[in-house]
Amino acid sequence: MASISLKKLNKTFGALKVVHDIDLDIADKEFIILVGPSGCGKSTTLRMIAGLEEISGGELRIGEDVMNDVPSKDRDIAMVFQNYALYPHMTVYKNMAFGLELRKAPRDLIDTKVKDAAKILDITHLLNRKPKALSGGQRQRVALGRAMVRNPEVFLLDEPLSNLDAKLRGTMRSEISKLHKRLDATFIYVTHDQVEAMTMADRIVVMKDGHIQQVDTPQNLYDRPINMFVAGFIGAPQMNMLPVTLRRDGDRFTALFDGNPLPLPADIDSGRLRSYEGKNIILGIRPENFHEFAPADIDAANVAPFRATVELAEPMGSEVHLNLVSGGRNLVARVSPRFRAKIGDPVELVADLTNAQLFDPATEQSILY
Repeated sequence: MASISLKKLNKTFGALKVVHDIDLDIADKEFIILVGPSGCGKSTTLRMIAGLEEISGGELRIGEDVMNDVPSKDRDIAMVFQNYALYPHMTVYKNMAFGLELRKAPRDLIDTKVKDAAKILDITHLLNRKPKALSGGQRQRVALGRAMVRNPEVFLLDEPLSNLDAKLRGTMRSEISKLHKRLDATFIYVTHDQVEAMTMADRIVVMKDGHIQQVDTPQNLYDRPINMFVAGFIGAPQMNMLPVTLRRDGDRFTALFDGNPLPLPADIDSGRLRSYEGKNIILGIRPENFHEFAPADIDAANVAPFRATVELAEPMGSEVHLNLVSGGRNLVARVSPRFRAKIGDPVELVADLTNAQLFDPATEQSILY
């Protein structure tokens, strides 16, 4: 069993604390992703789990065993690095077999494991080549194969796709997800790419400045962000944040932006909003919640006209990203490629407030959750 538990785990470099008392429980066979901007402490956390960084404080358990002072080689983990870390003078076969040879595994067992892993990863035809003769995607498969042959209970992957081009990253995302299901092991994956996190993870750990901000499923992070950082980090283009004044109109609340009333859903938890009535708050609307016209499947009571001026139109093929200015604020809307707008054009869109987010401007915490 390869459940992992971090209790008040922290890391300091001299007087600088880079990971702050992290509490995290990872289930056996779970695919969990640590995500956040550069310098947030995600790779350092992974390296402490791997035994490549000394733990400054707190406790790390793998299964029932405390691992704080256990050498990396005895933790039954395998790590895949961003730069592949292949031996350039060895063939693919020797690279994959090297770890087992160090453990003096029987030669026939090594041969079986290497060839089985190569077959799964579709690199059998590359076994006699050296790394310099491989593409980036092929080198990444070799690095995965080297980890697989050890049959570890835990795979640790540190930004393994960041050196690949966009198309190959998409392919390898799918391959790693399939590999996780096939190997039935625990995967802990680090990335700064929220698209990788959203498409691959069972749960995502969002980090900032060495602190965990939120841990949840990809969809819950998207729908119910706990603060402005998570709301802005998850989703591309990122959520629009608008300063509004909250007022009550009869039995429901309205957000007033630049004189325009934006009705909040009738089923919103009014108890959480009462103390903010008449005050300034932050309204979050995702770019896809702006439309050219009100969709038929949206409650008409939750939509409102939204006027803006076009600063830039970015055609993306399947959609257009409109960079807009409204009320002195910059925002982005995702609209269909049929929408025609030029720089400087005034436009009137429809804002759908069904999934609007509300934040306290002082604490940046969600008012709704």
